[in-house]
Amino acid sequence: MTEPIRDRLVSLRRRFHRHPEPAWREFLTTARLVEEIRGIGVDELAVGPDAYDPADRMAVPDGDLDPWIDRARERGVDEDLLDRMAGGNTGVVAELDRGEGPAIGLRVDIDGLFIEESTDLDHDPVDEGFRSEIDGTMHACGHDAHMTWGLAVLEAIAESDFSGRFVVFFQPAEETGGGGHPMAESRFADDLDYLLAVHVGLDHPTGEVVAGIEKPLAMCHVDATIEGTSAHAGKAPNEGDNAMQAMGNAIVNAYGIPRHSDGMTRVNVGRAESGTASNVIAEHAHMEMEARGETTAVMEDVKRRLRRTVRSAATMHGCRATVDVVSESPRADSDPELQALVSEVADRVAGIDTVLPAADFGASEDATFLMERVQNEGGLATYLIVGTDHPTSHHTPTFDVDERSLRHGVDVLVGTIRDLERRHPVPHVEDGIHARDPVDTDDAADVGDATDDHA
Repeated sequence: MTEPIRDRLVSLRRRFHRHPEPAWREFLTTARLVEEIRGIGVDELAVGPDAYDPADRMAVPDGDLDPWIDRARERGVDEDLLDRMAGGNTGVVAELDRGEGPAIGLRVDIDGLFIEESTDLDHDPVDEGFRSEIDGTMHACGHDAHMTWGLAVLEAIAESDFSGRFVVFFQPAEETGGGGHPMAESRFADDLDYLLAVHVGLDHPTGEVVAGIEKPLAMCHVDATIEGTSAHAGKAPNEGDNAMQAMGNAIVNAYGIPRHSDGMTRVNVGRAESGTASNVIAEHAHMEMEARGETTAVMEDVKRRLRRTVRSAATMHGCRATVDVVSESPRADSDPELQALVSEVADRVAGIDTVLPAADFGASEDATFLMERVQNEGGLATYLIVGTDHPTSHHTPTFDVDERSLRHGVDVLVGTIRDLERRHPVPHVEDGIHARDPVDTDDAADVGDATDDHA
Protein backbone atom coordinates (compact mmCIF):
# COMPACT_ATOMS: atom_id res chain seq x y z
CA MET A 1 0.00 0.00 0.00
CA THR A 2 1.28 3.45 -0.92
CA GLU A 3 2.40 5.59 2.00
CA PRO A 4 -0.04 8.49 2.55
CA ILE A 5 0.95 11.74 0.85
CA ARG A 6 0.61 13.64 4.13
CA ASP A 7 3.54 11.56 5.47
CA ARG A 8 5.80 12.18 2.47
CA LEU A 9 5.31 15.81 1.54
CA VAL A 10 9.04 16.48 1.41
CA SER A 11 9.97 13.43 -0.66
CA LEU A 12 7.10 14.06 -3.08
CA ARG A 13 8.05 17.70 -3.57
CA ARG A 14 11.67 16.68 -4.18
CA ARG A 15 10.59 14.05 -6.71
CA PHE A 16 8.82 16.74 -8.72
CA HIS A 17 11.78 19.09 -8.28
CA ARG A 18 14.18 16.63 -9.92
CA HIS A 19 12.17 16.50 -13.14
CA PRO A 20 10.94 19.97 -14.12
CA GLU A 21 9.27 20.30 -17.50
CA PRO A 22 8.35 23.59 -19.23
CA ALA A 23 4.96 24.69 -20.53
CA TRP A 24 2.97 22.14 -22.57
CA ARG A 25 5.82 19.63 -22.19
CA GLU A 26 4.89 18.34 -18.72
CA PHE A 27 4.59 14.70 -19.85
CA LEU A 28 6.42 12.96 -17.00
CA THR A 29 4.96 15.42 -14.50
CA THR A 30 1.42 14.69 -15.67
CA ALA A 31 2.08 10.93 -15.53
CA ARG A 32 3.29 11.16 -11.96
CA LEU A 33 0.28 13.22 -10.98
CA VAL A 34 -1.98 10.59 -12.54
CA GLU A 35 -0.16 7.87 -10.61
CA GLU A 36 -0.69 9.65 -7.31
CA ILE A 37 -4.32 10.56 -8.06
CA ARG A 38 -5.14 6.96 -8.94
CA GLY A 39 -3.67 5.94 -5.62
CA ILE A 40 -5.94 8.41 -3.84
CA GLY A 41 -9.05 7.34 -5.73
CA VAL A 42 -11.31 9.97 -7.26
CA ASP A 43 -14.65 10.02 -9.02
CA GLU A 44 -13.24 11.45 -12.25
CA LEU A 45 -9.70 11.86 -13.53
CA ALA A 46 -9.29 13.74 -16.81
CA VAL A 47 -6.00 14.15 -18.69
CA GLY A 48 -5.25 16.63 -21.46
CA PRO A 49 -8.08 16.76 -24.04
CA ASP A 50 -10.45 15.13 -21.57
CA ALA A 51 -9.76 17.99 -19.14
CA TYR A 52 -10.09 20.90 -21.59
CA ASP A 53 -10.50 21.76 -25.26
CA PRO A 54 -7.00 21.86 -26.85
CA ALA A 55 -8.21 24.67 -29.11
CA ASP A 56 -8.50 26.92 -26.04
CA ARG A 57 -4.79 26.65 -25.25
CA MET A 58 -2.44 29.59 -25.69
CA ALA A 59 1.33 29.89 -26.18
CA VAL A 60 1.64 26.34 -27.53
CA PRO A 61 5.22 25.76 -28.77
CA ASP A 62 5.92 24.96 -32.40
CA GLY A 63 7.71 21.62 -32.31
CA ASP A 64 10.24 20.82 -29.56
CA LEU A 65 7.90 18.24 -28.03
CA ASP A 66 9.55 14.99 -29.15
CA PRO A 67 12.60 15.15 -26.83
CA TRP A 68 10.31 15.63 -23.84
CA ILE A 69 8.02 12.80 -24.93
CA ASP A 70 11.03 10.53 -25.45
CA ARG A 71 12.38 11.39 -22.04
CA ALA A 72 9.05 10.55 -20.41
CA ARG A 73 8.91 7.28 -22.36
CA GLU A 74 12.42 6.35 -21.18
CA ARG A 75 11.24 6.83 -17.61
CA GLY A 76 8.41 4.39 -18.03
CA VAL A 77 5.41 6.53 -18.83
CA ASP A 78 2.63 4.40 -20.29
CA GLU A 79 2.19 4.68 -24.07
CA ASP A 80 -1.56 5.05 -23.74
CA LEU A 81 -1.08 8.03 -21.45
CA LEU A 82 1.48 9.55 -23.82
CA ASP A 83 -1.01 9.13 -26.67
CA ARG A 84 -3.61 11.02 -24.64
CA MET A 85 -1.11 13.87 -24.21
CA ALA A 86 -0.15 13.98 -27.91
CA GLY A 87 0.47 17.49 -29.19
CA GLY A 88 1.44 18.75 -25.75
CA ASN A 89 -1.97 18.32 -24.13
CA THR A 90 -0.64 17.97 -20.61
CA GLY A 91 -2.22 18.59 -17.21
CA VAL A 92 -4.82 16.84 -15.08
CA VAL A 93 -8.16 17.58 -13.47
CA ALA A 94 -9.31 15.43 -10.54
CA GLU A 95 -12.85 15.53 -9.20
CA LEU A 96 -14.56 14.21 -6.09
CA ASP A 97 -18.36 14.15 -6.25
CA ARG A 98 -19.61 13.55 -2.73
CA GLY A 99 -23.27 14.49 -2.81
CA GLU A 100 -25.02 17.64 -1.68
CA GLY A 101 -22.88 20.60 -0.74
CA PRO A 102 -20.77 23.37 -2.25
CA ALA A 103 -18.72 23.03 -5.41
CA ILE A 104 -15.14 24.05 -4.59
CA GLY A 105 -12.19 24.31 -6.97
CA LEU A 106 -8.47 24.38 -6.18
CA ARG A 107 -6.00 25.44 -8.83
CA VAL A 108 -2.28 24.58 -8.71
CA ASP A 109 0.24 24.94 -11.53
CA ILE A 110 2.73 22.31 -12.68
CA ASP A 111 5.29 23.67 -15.16
CA GLY A 112 8.96 24.51 -14.72
CA LEU A 113 11.18 27.20 -16.23
CA PHE A 114 14.06 27.34 -18.70
CA ILE A 115 16.62 28.14 -16.00
CA GLU A 116 19.83 26.24 -15.24
CA GLU A 117 19.75 25.30 -11.57
CA SER A 118 22.74 26.26 -9.45
CA THR A 119 25.45 23.69 -8.77
CA ASP A 120 26.69 25.49 -5.65
CA LEU A 121 27.23 23.09 -2.78
CA ASP A 122 25.40 25.41 -0.37
CA HIS A 123 22.26 25.20 -2.55
CA ASP A 124 20.09 22.72 -0.63
CA PRO A 125 18.89 20.74 -3.67
CA VAL A 126 22.56 20.10 -4.49
CA ASP A 127 23.59 19.38 -0.92
CA GLU A 128 20.68 17.02 -0.34
CA GLY A 129 20.65 15.37 -3.76
CA PHE A 130 17.48 16.56 -5.46
CA ARG A 131 18.80 19.14 -7.95
CA SER A 132 17.11 19.22 -11.36
CA GLU A 133 18.19 16.34 -13.57
CA ILE A 134 17.27 18.22 -16.75
CA ASP A 135 19.90 20.65 -17.98
CA GLY A 136 18.59 24.16 -18.48
CA THR A 137 15.27 23.49 -16.76
CA MET A 138 14.30 24.10 -13.14
CA HIS A 139 11.40 24.44 -10.75
CA ALA A 140 12.42 28.00 -9.91
CA CYS A 141 8.98 29.26 -8.90
CA GLY A 142 7.72 26.68 -6.42
CA HIS A 143 5.36 24.74 -8.66
CA ASP A 144 6.82 21.54 -7.24
CA ALA A 145 5.43 22.65 -3.86
CA HIS A 146 2.11 23.61 -5.45
CA MET A 147 1.63 20.15 -6.96
CA THR A 148 2.44 18.58 -3.60
CA TRP A 149 -0.23 20.75 -1.96
CA GLY A 150 -2.76 19.82 -4.61
CA LEU A 151 -2.23 16.10 -4.12
CA ALA A 152 -2.13 16.26 -0.32
CA VAL A 153 -5.30 18.34 -0.13
CA LEU A 154 -7.06 16.01 -2.57
CA GLU A 155 -6.09 13.04 -0.41
CA ALA A 156 -7.28 14.73 2.78
CA ILE A 157 -10.66 15.65 1.32
CA ALA A 158 -11.08 12.19 -0.26
CA GLU A 159 -10.51 10.53 3.12
CA SER A 160 -12.82 12.90 4.99
CA ASP A 161 -16.60 13.06 5.31
CA PHE A 162 -16.69 16.04 2.94
CA SER A 163 -20.05 16.60 1.27
CA GLY A 164 -20.10 18.44 -2.04
CA ARG A 165 -18.02 18.60 -5.21
CA PHE A 166 -14.28 19.20 -5.04
CA VAL A 167 -12.18 19.79 -8.17
CA VAL A 168 -8.41 20.15 -8.36
CA PHE A 169 -7.02 21.76 -11.51
CA PHE A 170 -3.39 20.68 -12.02
CA GLN A 171 -2.80 23.37 -14.63
CA PRO A 172 0.01 23.31 -17.20
CA ALA A 173 1.72 26.27 -18.83
CA GLU A 174 1.30 28.97 -16.19
CA GLU A 175 4.70 30.49 -16.87
CA THR A 176 3.69 31.32 -20.44
CA GLY A 177 0.14 32.31 -19.55
CA GLY A 178 -1.12 29.47 -21.73
CA GLY A 179 -2.96 27.01 -19.48
CA GLY A 180 -5.38 29.04 -17.38
CA HIS A 181 -7.79 29.84 -20.19
CA PRO A 182 -8.54 26.23 -21.28
CA MET A 183 -9.03 25.17 -17.67
CA ALA A 184 -11.45 28.05 -17.09
CA GLU A 185 -13.42 27.17 -20.22
CA SER A 186 -13.69 23.48 -19.32
CA ARG A 187 -16.79 21.72 -17.98
CA PHE A 188 -14.98 21.20 -14.68
CA ALA A 189 -15.24 24.93 -13.99
CA ASP A 190 -19.01 24.86 -14.44
CA ASP A 191 -21.06 26.01 -11.46
CA LEU A 192 -18.21 26.37 -8.96
CA ASP A 193 -19.27 28.19 -5.80
CA TYR A 194 -15.70 28.85 -4.69
CA LEU A 195 -12.26 28.87 -6.29
CA LEU A 196 -8.97 28.79 -4.39
CA ALA A 197 -5.62 29.43 -6.07
CA VAL A 198 -2.36 29.37 -4.16
CA HIS A 199 1.31 30.30 -4.46
CA VAL A 200 4.32 29.75 -2.26
CA GLY A 201 6.65 32.51 -1.07
CA LEU A 202 6.55 35.67 -3.20
CA ASP A 203 8.72 37.41 -0.59
CA HIS A 204 6.49 36.37 2.31
CA PRO A 205 8.46 34.39 4.94
CA THR A 206 7.75 31.04 6.50
CA GLY A 207 4.91 31.36 8.99
CA GLU A 208 3.11 34.12 7.09
CA VAL A 209 -0.06 33.76 5.03
CA VAL A 210 -1.72 36.27 2.70
CA ALA A 211 -5.42 35.45 2.56
CA GLY A 212 -5.95 36.96 -0.89
CA ILE A 213 -4.00 38.97 -3.43
CA GLU A 214 -5.23 42.20 -4.96
CA LYS A 215 -4.25 44.12 -8.08
CA PRO A 216 -2.66 41.39 -10.21
CA LEU A 217 -1.67 42.99 -13.49
CA ALA A 218 -3.55 42.04 -16.63
CA MET A 219 -0.99 40.79 -19.14
CA CYS A 220 -0.40 39.87 -22.77
CA HIS A 221 2.58 38.22 -24.48
CA VAL A 222 3.10 39.50 -28.01
CA ASP A 223 5.36 38.20 -30.80
CA ALA A 224 6.16 40.44 -33.75
CA THR A 225 7.83 39.62 -37.05
CA ILE A 226 9.01 42.26 -39.51
CA GLU A 227 9.78 41.33 -43.12
CA GLY A 228 11.83 43.64 -45.34
CA THR A 229 14.03 43.30 -48.42
CA SER A 230 17.69 42.31 -48.38
CA ALA A 231 20.35 44.21 -50.33
CA HIS A 232 24.12 44.69 -50.41
CA ALA A 233 24.94 47.08 -47.57
CA GLY A 234 27.83 48.67 -49.48
CA LYS A 235 26.88 48.52 -53.14
CA ALA A 236 23.14 49.17 -53.02
CA PRO A 237 21.81 49.90 -49.54
CA ASN A 238 19.02 51.99 -51.07
CA GLU A 239 17.55 48.86 -52.67
CA GLY A 240 16.85 47.26 -49.29
CA ASP A 241 14.01 47.65 -46.83
CA ASN A 242 15.77 47.34 -43.49
CA ALA A 243 13.86 45.12 -41.08
CA MET A 244 16.45 45.67 -38.37
CA GLN A 245 16.09 49.44 -38.57
CA ALA A 246 12.32 49.08 -38.40
CA MET A 247 12.71 46.82 -35.38
CA GLY A 248 14.98 49.36 -33.68
CA ASN A 249 12.42 52.10 -34.14
CA ALA A 250 9.66 49.80 -32.91
CA ILE A 251 11.60 49.05 -29.73
CA VAL A 252 12.36 52.70 -28.98
CA ASN A 253 8.78 53.73 -29.65
CA ALA A 254 7.35 50.85 -27.61
CA TYR A 255 9.08 52.20 -24.53
CA GLY A 256 7.64 55.60 -25.39
CA ILE A 257 4.02 54.46 -25.20
CA PRO A 258 2.34 56.94 -22.83
CA ARG A 259 1.49 55.90 -19.30
CA HIS A 260 -2.23 55.59 -18.60
CA SER A 261 -4.31 57.82 -16.33
CA ASP A 262 -6.49 54.89 -15.21
CA GLY A 263 -3.65 52.79 -13.80
CA MET A 264 -0.07 51.60 -14.02
CA THR A 265 1.27 50.08 -17.22
CA ARG A 266 4.28 47.99 -18.18
CA VAL A 267 5.87 47.40 -21.58
CA ASN A 268 8.93 45.26 -22.20
CA VAL A 269 10.76 43.90 -25.21
CA GLY A 270 12.41 40.82 -23.79
CA ARG A 271 13.96 39.36 -26.92
CA ALA A 272 14.90 40.81 -30.32
CA GLU A 273 16.93 39.36 -33.17
CA SER A 274 17.66 40.32 -36.73
CA GLY A 275 20.21 40.12 -39.50
CA THR A 276 22.65 37.62 -40.98
CA ALA A 277 25.88 39.49 -41.74
CA SER A 278 27.43 42.95 -41.43
CA ASN A 279 27.27 43.58 -45.18
CA VAL A 280 23.63 42.54 -45.70
CA ILE A 281 20.57 44.73 -45.20
CA ALA A 282 18.45 42.66 -42.80
CA GLU A 283 15.25 41.33 -44.36
CA HIS A 284 13.86 39.70 -41.23
CA ALA A 285 13.45 40.71 -37.58
CA HIS A 286 11.66 39.11 -34.67
CA MET A 287 10.66 40.46 -31.25
CA GLU A 288 9.05 38.94 -28.16
CA MET A 289 7.28 41.54 -26.05
CA GLU A 290 4.74 41.95 -23.29
CA ALA A 291 2.32 44.56 -22.07
CA ARG A 292 0.70 44.76 -18.64
CA GLY A 293 -1.88 46.99 -17.07
CA GLU A 294 -3.38 47.64 -13.67
CA THR A 295 -6.77 46.72 -15.11
CA THR A 296 -7.79 44.58 -18.04
CA ALA A 297 -9.04 47.65 -19.89
CA VAL A 298 -5.72 49.48 -19.39
CA MET A 299 -3.80 46.44 -20.64
CA GLU A 300 -6.01 46.27 -23.72
CA ASP A 301 -5.24 49.91 -24.46
CA VAL A 302 -1.48 49.37 -24.13
CA LYS A 303 -1.71 46.24 -26.28
CA ARG A 304 -3.46 48.16 -29.06
CA ARG A 305 -0.80 50.88 -28.91
CA LEU A 306 1.99 48.31 -28.96
CA ARG A 307 0.58 46.63 -32.06
CA ARG A 308 0.15 50.00 -33.75
CA THR A 309 3.70 50.98 -32.86
CA VAL A 310 5.17 47.90 -34.52
CA ARG A 311 3.00 48.27 -37.63
CA SER A 312 3.89 51.94 -37.99
CA ALA A 313 7.62 51.32 -37.63
CA ALA A 314 7.46 48.62 -40.28
CA THR A 315 5.50 50.81 -42.69
CA MET A 316 7.90 53.73 -42.24
CA HIS A 317 10.75 51.55 -43.51
CA GLY A 318 8.85 49.87 -46.30
CA CYS A 319 8.49 46.61 -44.41
CA ARG A 320 5.58 44.36 -43.40
CA ALA A 321 4.74 43.45 -39.80
CA THR A 322 2.87 40.52 -38.31
CA VAL A 323 1.85 40.87 -34.66
CA ASP A 324 0.60 37.80 -32.77
CA VAL A 325 -0.98 37.90 -29.33
CA VAL A 326 0.47 34.66 -27.99
CA SER A 327 -1.28 34.64 -24.63
CA GLU A 328 -3.00 36.96 -22.20
CA SER A 329 -4.72 37.01 -18.85
CA PRO A 330 -7.18 39.38 -17.17
CA ARG A 331 -7.11 41.05 -13.79
CA ALA A 332 -9.21 39.40 -11.11
CA ASP A 333 -9.06 40.40 -7.43
CA SER A 334 -9.66 38.14 -4.47
CA ASP A 335 -13.07 38.39 -2.85
CA PRO A 336 -13.14 39.92 0.67
CA GLU A 337 -15.50 37.21 1.92
CA LEU A 338 -12.90 34.52 1.22
CA GLN A 339 -10.06 36.70 2.42
CA ALA A 340 -11.81 36.91 5.79
CA LEU A 341 -12.48 33.18 5.92
CA VAL A 342 -8.93 32.20 4.96
CA SER A 343 -7.62 34.61 7.58
CA GLU A 344 -9.70 32.90 10.27
CA VAL A 345 -8.48 29.46 9.20
CA ALA A 346 -4.82 30.47 8.97
CA ASP A 347 -4.96 31.97 12.46
CA ARG A 348 -5.71 28.47 13.76
CA VAL A 349 -2.91 26.66 11.89
CA ALA A 350 0.15 25.61 13.88
CA GLY A 351 3.28 27.35 12.63
CA ILE A 352 1.46 30.36 11.16
CA ASP A 353 2.29 33.46 13.20
CA THR A 354 1.32 36.26 10.79
CA VAL A 355 -1.83 36.53 8.67
CA LEU A 356 -2.26 39.37 6.19
CA PRO A 357 -5.83 39.77 4.94
CA ALA A 358 -4.61 41.11 1.60
CA ALA A 359 -1.53 42.18 -0.34
CA ASP A 360 -0.93 43.77 -3.73
CA PHE A 361 0.38 41.21 -6.20
CA GLY A 362 2.17 43.46 -8.67
CA ALA A 363 2.73 40.67 -11.21
CA SER A 364 0.48 38.58 -13.46
CA GLU A 365 -1.15 35.16 -13.17
CA ASP A 366 -3.41 33.21 -15.50
CA ALA A 367 -5.29 31.70 -12.56
CA THR A 368 -7.28 34.91 -13.00
CA PHE A 369 -9.16 33.21 -15.87
CA LEU A 370 -10.61 30.69 -13.40
CA MET A 371 -11.18 33.36 -10.78
CA GLU A 372 -12.99 35.59 -13.27
CA ARG A 373 -15.24 32.79 -14.52
CA VAL A 374 -16.27 31.79 -11.01
CA GLN A 375 -16.88 35.39 -10.00
CA ASN A 376 -18.83 36.21 -13.17
CA GLU A 377 -21.13 33.26 -12.45
CA GLY A 378 -21.84 34.45 -8.91
CA GLY A 379 -19.18 32.53 -7.00
CA LEU A 380 -16.27 33.69 -4.87
CA ALA A 381 -12.54 33.33 -5.51
CA THR A 382 -9.30 34.07 -3.76
CA TYR A 383 -5.62 33.70 -4.58
CA LEU A 384 -3.72 33.11 -1.36
CA ILE A 385 -0.01 33.05 -0.59
CA VAL A 386 1.65 30.66 1.85
CA GLY A 387 4.93 32.19 2.91
CA THR A 388 8.27 30.42 2.69
CA ASP A 389 11.84 31.45 3.35
CA HIS A 390 13.43 31.38 -0.10
CA PRO A 391 17.15 32.20 -0.19
CA THR A 392 16.89 34.09 -3.48
CA SER A 393 14.02 35.44 -5.56
CA HIS A 394 11.70 33.40 -7.73
CA HIS A 395 13.01 32.68 -11.24
CA THR A 396 16.65 32.52 -10.13
CA PRO A 397 19.10 29.55 -10.22
CA THR A 398 19.27 29.33 -6.42
CA PHE A 399 15.56 29.57 -5.65
CA ASP A 400 14.33 27.03 -3.09
CA VAL A 401 11.54 26.68 -0.54
CA ASP A 402 11.52 26.09 3.18
CA GLU A 403 9.89 22.67 3.34
CA ARG A 404 8.17 23.52 6.63
CA SER A 405 5.76 25.54 4.50
CA LEU A 406 4.51 22.35 2.82
CA ARG A 407 2.56 21.38 5.93
CA HIS A 408 1.38 24.97 6.41
CA GLY A 409 -0.11 25.06 2.92
CA VAL A 410 -1.94 21.76 3.29
CA ASP A 411 -3.42 22.75 6.64
CA VAL A 412 -4.59 26.17 5.45
CA LEU A 413 -6.16 24.79 2.29
CA VAL A 414 -7.87 21.81 3.90
CA GLY A 415 -9.13 24.00 6.74
CA THR A 416 -10.50 26.54 4.27
CA ILE A 417 -12.31 23.87 2.22
CA ARG A 418 -13.92 22.32 5.29
CA ASP A 419 -14.97 25.75 6.58
CA LEU A 420 -16.50 26.57 3.19
CA GLU A 421 -18.43 23.32 3.37
CA ARG A 422 -19.77 24.09 6.84
CA ARG A 423 -20.55 27.76 6.19
CA HIS A 424 -21.92 27.51 2.65
CA PRO A 425 -23.32 29.71 1.29
CA VAL A 426 -20.83 32.37 2.34
CA PRO A 427 -22.70 35.70 1.95
CA HIS A 428 -21.41 38.24 -0.52
CA VAL A 429 -20.20 41.65 0.63
CA GLU A 430 -22.43 44.44 -0.58
CA ASP A 431 -21.73 45.68 -4.11
CA GLY A 432 -19.31 48.57 -4.20
CA ILE A 433 -17.04 47.23 -1.47
CA HIS A 434 -15.13 45.09 -3.91
CA ALA A 435 -15.56 46.12 -7.53
CA ARG A 436 -14.80 43.81 -10.42
CA ASP A 437 -12.60 45.06 -13.24
CA PRO A 438 -14.74 45.19 -16.40
CA VAL A 439 -13.40 44.30 -19.84
CA ASP A 440 -14.25 46.65 -22.69
CA THR A 441 -15.83 44.05 -24.93
CA ASP A 442 -16.17 46.46 -27.82
CA ASP A 443 -12.41 46.91 -28.08
CA ALA A 444 -10.94 43.75 -26.56
CA ALA A 445 -9.87 40.92 -28.82
CA ASP A 446 -11.43 37.52 -28.21
CA VAL A 447 -9.38 35.88 -25.46
CA GLY A 448 -7.49 32.86 -26.66
CA ASP A 449 -7.37 33.80 -30.35
CA ALA A 450 -4.02 34.65 -31.93
CA THR A 451 -4.27 38.10 -33.49
CA ASP A 452 -2.46 38.72 -36.77
CA ASP A 453 -1.91 42.24 -38.06
CA HIS A 454 -0.18 43.05 -41.33
CA ALA A 455 1.20 46.35 -42.51
